[in-house]
Amino acid sequence: MKVLVTGGAGYIGSHTTLALLQAGFEVVVLDNLCNASAESLRRVAQLAGRAPVFVQGDIRDRALLDQLLAQHPVQAVLHFAGLKAVGESVAQPLRYYGNNVGGTVTLCQAMAEAGVFTLVFSSSATVYGDPATVPITEDAQVGATTNPYGRSKYFGEQVLGDLAASDPRWSVALLRYFNPVGAHESGQIGEDPHGIPSNLLPYITQVAVGKLPELAVFGNDYPTGDGTGVRDYIHVVDLAEGHLAALAALNAPYTRPGIRVWNLGTGQGYSVLQMVHAFEAASGRPVPYRLAPRRPGDIATCYADPAKAATELGWTAKRGLHSMMRDAWRWQSLNPNGYRG
Repeated sequence: MKVLVTGGAGYIGSHTTLALLQAGFEVVVLDNLCNASAESLRRVAQLAGRAPVFVQGDIRDRALLDQLLAQHPVQAVLHFAGLKAVGESVAQPLRYYGNNVGGTVTLCQAMAEAGVFTLVFSSSATVYGDPATVPITEDAQVGATTNPYGRSKYFGEQVLGDLAASDPRWSVALLRYFNPVGAHESGQIGEDPHGIPSNLLPYITQVAVGKLPELAVFGNDYPTGDGTGVRDYIHVVDLAEGHLAALAALNAPYTRPGIRVWNLGTGQGYSVLQMVHAFEAASGRPVPYRLAPRRPGDIATCYADPAKAATELGWTAKRGLHSMMRDAWRWQSLNPNGYRG
């Protein structure tokens, strides 16, 4: 089976591309490299023993999409391409809506024209906003999002829901995942943010490797055990395997077309300071930090109820906090400057 992976050179996309190749899929990757490096795909090819087809380009480029889908008759699309930083989205909302929502619309138009109606969509727990209760189930209220990034994912879900309702040929999975961390156990592919990381664990690892002087802990006055924000952190390899499970479910003979929703998380929340201490224990490296004001758009607590994915997909997260920290540190220590050498 041949699949298109948009954003396949990025952090989650590259790990999923590797998992797809190792599972025997033929893979075409489309990525404009604004948040990624082609080096990740070279390493994916080394690990898998074969390479994906790589097309450099933007999902908003309809002519390119039409050409790609004509040249490569794929049967499904895994859609990761998008901007993903909460704080940046507050400062640049139009950029996020144009890329994340507009890009999804253009992609679906091209897919329909090419006769491809199976889509796994990279959504986010941010669609739940500030949840009334935790753990969060898939039937919790969505839409009361606290930042433009979350709204862009919510709008993307609405677009796909309307599309599936309008045309019974569509089979769509909305994967609402929580906080991906870690790296492939080889240390060859991992998270490589440009500039100061907006996500916690690469910020921690860059402090530990000496690239940054200290960690900024944004907010210590949340209503949590130690005052810092609590999140559900999931190993990126577990997350990649969740995408393969969702794709298999959409392609199963008994599956009716339409839209399906699954949380991908561990069901366990950890605070920022718990993450810092867990990393220090796994790596043996100190992580100096300073307390800073809350960031706009952040919430206190967010973690998943992953039971639906376990029941319907046969998927659960297998890798614990120590593995997340160990693999993140192996990646960072072997690649102190990421894919840039």
